[in-house]
Order: sequence, then C-alpha cells, then structure tokens
Amino acid sequence: MADRLTQLQDCINQQAEHFCNSIGILQQFAPPSKFPNFDRSGSQTPQQQQTQEDYVQLFTTLIARCAKDIDTLIESLPSEENSTELQLASLKELEKENQVAAECLEAVVRNGQDLLEKIQAALSDIAQAQLDMQHLTKVATGGKE
Repeated sequence: MADRLTQLQDCINQQAEHFCNSIGILQQFAPPSKFPNFDRSGSQTPQQQQTQEDYVQLFTTLIARCAKDIDTLIESLPSEENSTELQLASLKELEKENQVAAECLEAVVRNGQDLLEKIQAALSDIAQAQLDMQHLTKVATGGKE
C-alpha cells in the first residue's frame, strides 16, 4: 500500500482527470451559441438533453466524492507544528515500554537459569543414586550379576 502522500497525489490526479473529462463532455454537448444576423438553428434533441443531464449527475458525483477523499487524506496527514514533539514523546514512551519488556525478559531468563540448575542437580542426584544402587547390587551379590 502506498504512503499517504502518494495516495493524495493519486487522488488529486484523479480529480484533475474528472475535471478534464467533464469539460470535454460540456464541450461535446453544449448547444451552439446564437450570433446576431446569423440564422442557423442548433437545437438539441430531448435525448441529447437527457444524456447531458446524466453526465452532469455522474461528474458531479465523481468530483464531490473525490474532493471528500482528498479532504480525508489531508486531515490524516500529521501536522507540521507538533510532529517533532509528538515523535519525541512517542519515542520516550516506546523506550519506557522497551525497558519494562527487557526487565521482564531478564527475570524470565534468570528464572529459567535457576530452573535449569535445579534440573541438572536433580539429574546428577539421580545418576549418582543409580551408580550407588549398581555398586550396592554388586557388593550384595558378591560381584556376580
């Protein structure tokens, strides 16, 4: 997805295209002007008038919708006055959150290391107990298995 400035530029280009097309339609369907001392009739048929009204409605809707989109995109842009202050405040907040997360991670790592040491000690005790049992079994049987 494009950034907001690119979206705004695309929307402005689309608005210019709507204006250009609407002017072309106006030129195409415009009735000829009457000049004094020039007797030429250029009346429109009812079908041409209906088509012209349809185009007027279409381009009115397109231009209004595009203008609304442009306004929405402009409002969503960050303001220039507070952007540095807001960015610094945001960075400080993120830094605090990062510090808290780092402390939590360190605590989890310490707990994991303590647990690992306990497990290793328990495994060592189990291995020693098995060796002691084997030694006692050998002594009790007189070295025979």
